[in-house]
Amino acid sequence: MGTALFKIKLMPEDASMNLVVLQEYAKEAVEEAGGEITTFEEQEIAFGLKALIVGVRLDESLDSNKLEEALGNIDGVSSLDIIDYRRAIE
Repeated sequence: MGTALFKIKLMPEDASMNLVVLQEYAKEAVEEAGGEITTFEEQEIAFGLKALIVGVRLDESLDSNKLEEALGNIDGVSSLDIIDYRRAIE
């Protein structure tokens, strides 16, 4: 089995959300789903709003829906989009 690599865009509910706190929540959610954080990036959207791009490594034998659900249930996250998905053969 291989490894799945995801880049997931988390959109906060408003511009006042602290992205450092959001990173901590995202890390906990990913680890609960059996994944591993690879990167965090901030992406400017508009009018001071920034999205958090989360890089995740997940074994393909695990259910990626649990990962999406865990990240989507974070307080303060209005939406999420998987913006990149790749298979890493190791």
